[in-house]
Amino acid sequence: MGLDNFPLISQKTHANFRLCNVSGYTTNLLEIRAEDPSLHVLFIPGNPGVISFYTDFLENLYELLGGTASITAVGHISQTEKNWEHGRLFSLEEQIDHKIDFIKHELQNSEVPIILVGHSIGSYISIEMFRRSPEKVIYCIGLYPFLAVNTESSKQATIKRLATSPILSAAVSSVVGLLGLLPTKASRFLVTKSVGKSWSTTAVDALCTHVLQYHVIRNVLFLAMTEFKKLSETPDWTFMRGKQSRIAFLFGVGDHWGPLQMFDEISKNVPDVALAIEREGHSHAFSCTKAGSLWVAQHVASLIKNWKTSSS
Repeated sequence: MGLDNFPLISQKTHANFRLCNVSGYTTNLLEIRAEDPSLHVLFIPGNPGVISFYTDFLENLYELLGGTASITAVGHISQTEKNWEHGRLFSLEEQIDHKIDFIKHELQNSEVPIILVGHSIGSYISIEMFRRSPEKVIYCIGLYPFLAVNTESSKQATIKRLATSPILSAAVSSVVGLLGLLPTKASRFLVTKSVGKSWSTTAVDALCTHVLQYHVIRNVLFLAMTEFKKLSETPDWTFMRGKQSRIAFLFGVGDHWGPLQMFDEISKNVPDVALAIEREGHSHAFSCTKAGSLWVAQHVASLIKNWKTSSS
């Protein structure tokens, strides 16, 4: 199914924000519930794991699936507007366990099959969830996936030096936290004139309300540090080969987190995985623009519809 076959979205069902207690941790959820769902799409964000960045994407996806699937996005622990966990830092493994616990606590009694969709490190988390909850998950889609450290990326080397230094991490988090104390108009102005020049209002708001806080940046950097440690290992090709008909990845051109070298590695080691490259000019942070959110939602909807057709 080509992306040109999707109708224009004239009216969208809005996602609802909800706080949920998962294993004692206050968790942000974005939900759109279908009346009679045949699927449940569970979305795992990247890092930062602030789910409001993905609002446009999730609402588009719900409409493109014709209201046949419920959709839930699960935010990362302590990457929330309020400092619910009082400054505690959470590792990659703890974030994975948190998402698995969400399935156990919130979806265990549901008979509706789960499709995992992850972005960036959320793709790695989704693969791990697939490994540990195979009886619930039927399909897994990774968007601009971060699956292994890119040793050729100077940007990743810089982020790694920052993330692995407690002094630098605290200093950067303090500076960002101070920016978050500015009046809303001032912080929005700074964001739109710097990193968010082409961003949607939704993305700008997400950055200003959630990311510009000391406890969030400390957790973003701590998670990044543990990502670099774990993803220095070779991906588990054996598991992926065993599930290759139920896994898909979307890569982007010029994306150092999911470089095309990884596309080639997957093609060689897991030849039957559904692979695609986005060449429309969207970035790794696709959900920060209206156009990126729509294009990727169309791609994901196409993958899901094609998989449903082939598996029926």
